[in-house]
Amino acid sequence: METSIKVEKLSKSYGFNKAVDNVDIYIGSGEIFGLLGANGAGKSTTIECILGTKKHDTGTVSILGMNPHKQRKKLFEKVGVQFQEANYQEKITVSELCEVTKSLYRTSSDYFNLLKKFGLSDKLKSQVNELSGGQKQRLFIVLALIPNPEVVFLDELTTGLDTRARRDMWQCFSELKSKGLTVFLTSHFMDEVEKLCDKIMILKEGKSVFYGTVQEAIKSSPYEKFEDAYLWYTDEEDIENESI
Repeated sequence: METSIKVEKLSKSYGFNKAVDNVDIYIGSGEIFGLLGANGAGKSTTIECILGTKKHDTGTVSILGMNPHKQRKKLFEKVGVQFQEANYQEKITVSELCEVTKSLYRTSSDYFNLLKKFGLSDKLKSQVNELSGGQKQRLFIVLALIPNPEVVFLDELTTGLDTRARRDMWQCFSELKSKGLTVFLTSHFMDEVEKLCDKIMILKEGKSVFYGTVQEAIKSSPYEKFEDAYLWYTDEEDIENESI
C-alpha cells in the first residue's frame, strides 16, 4: 500500500508551550485515519502543520509525495479540506459558492451530484446563512470534495447531524474510501471513529499517547469499550468523575 501522508518527528511550539511534540503519522492510500484528543490537545495545530498553513519547528511532512510548503499549488489540486468553522459571504447562495469553489480547480467533480448525494440538491438557490447547522456541515463537505481530491481533511465530520444523517454520511465515506480516497478526520464521536477509522492517534498535551487500531487501543487499556479506553488514555475519565 502506498503512503498518502507521512509525518515524522513533527513538533511545534508557541513560546514555552509545546503544542505538538515529536509526532509520527503514516497513512496509506484509501485509509481513514482519526486524530483524537481533548480540546487543546494539539489536533488543530497538527493538521495546520501537515497542510502547511502553519510552519512547524522540526520534522518532515509529505502528502502524496509532495512537500506542502514547497509544492502548495500542485498539492492544492489533490487535497480537499473541510473545517467546522468556515466563513463565507453572508448572502452567497449554495450554487454560487459551489461555482466559486469549482473555479479554483482545473478539474472538478459535478457538484450537483455531490449535493444530491448529501441531500442538498433542493438547496441550490438557498443562501448559505439560511441553512441549518447540519445542512451547512454537509455543504462544507461537498465543497471539500468538489476538486475530486485524493486526500481529504475533515474536522468533526458529523457535528450537527441527526442519527440518520450521520449514518448516511458514514456510508458515503465508506464508499469513497473503497474508491481510493484517503481521509484524515477529527471526531469526538467514538462510535464514528470505531465505524470508520482504520487507524487512530490519540493526542494528550501535544504528545501521541496511542497509535494503532481501535481494537489495539481497547486491548492496551483496562477497558472493554472504546469510549472508556479513550477517556483512560486522555485522563478525561478522572475529570468526569470529579464533576459528579
